[in-house]
Amino acid sequence: MADGSVVSGSADTSGSRLIDSPPWSWIYDALTFIGEIAILFWQTLSRLLTKPFESKELFNQMSFIGVASVPIIALTTFSSGAVIALYTSQILVKYGASSLAGGTIALSVTREIAPVLAGIMVAARCGSAMAAQIGTMTVTEQIDALRALRVPPVNYLVIPRVIAAVTMLPILAVVGMYSGIFGGYLVAVPLSGIPSGAFFRSLEQFMTMHDVWAGMLKTAVFGLIVALVACQQGLRTSGGAVGVGHATTRTVVITMVLIYVANYFLTAALFT
Repeated sequence: MADGSVVSGSADTSGSRLIDSPPWSWIYDALTFIGEIAILFWQTLSRLLTKPFESKELFNQMSFIGVASVPIIALTTFSSGAVIALYTSQILVKYGASSLAGGTIALSVTREIAPVLAGIMVAARCGSAMAAQIGTMTVTEQIDALRALRVPPVNYLVIPRVIAAVTMLPILAVVGMYSGIFGGYLVAVPLSGIPSGAFFRSLEQFMTMHDVWAGMLKTAVFGLIVALVACQQGLRTSGGAVGVGHATTRTVVITMVLIYVANYFLTAALFT
């Protein structure tokens, strides 16, 4: 534990050998996962300000997670905002409430669509890559080589990814907010006939900076989830190339489930 290791590449990923009753093996797996994530999170916090600090790896991860993800975040949120506008604007115009279109679209995008899509896209694109990279290092014994050189794997691999994910996802959320609202505007105003002035007046009336900051806070939590799960799954990879594939798949599935679960509790805490 002193060298920053939380899990070993030789760990049994199923737990079935230690549990006599197969129907209960999922409880062992769940408790193991929670324990490893908790230990990894604590080691990340305790070593955050200790040397060595891999600044080069940090900037590489910030570029990979942040800059390289901008196009896909912008495209997905733009399309989602357009779809929301396509549904809501027709209903609002039908019932004479077209002046509410801008606020409805803006609140939907800033509170839910942009943060959740940013977390999901980063989990699919970057979380899987993190797990595959660290998993490959684990099965090829590069992690053991780091420990032999007295280089803590948490400092070298985990901390740069956690910091990069937590700092870059809120920025991606802002990009998604602008793209989503712009997509909604292009559908609501030219196609549905809602006046442009009414759209922006509604946006200014109903959307506040609290919605923007709360959406960014949600994505920071999503980034922490993505980075910790990806690193944990990568560090406990075993079984060669097949194990790397399984770790990558588990990372995407687990992070998406946790993002949706966390989104409910964050929404309840921030907006109700």
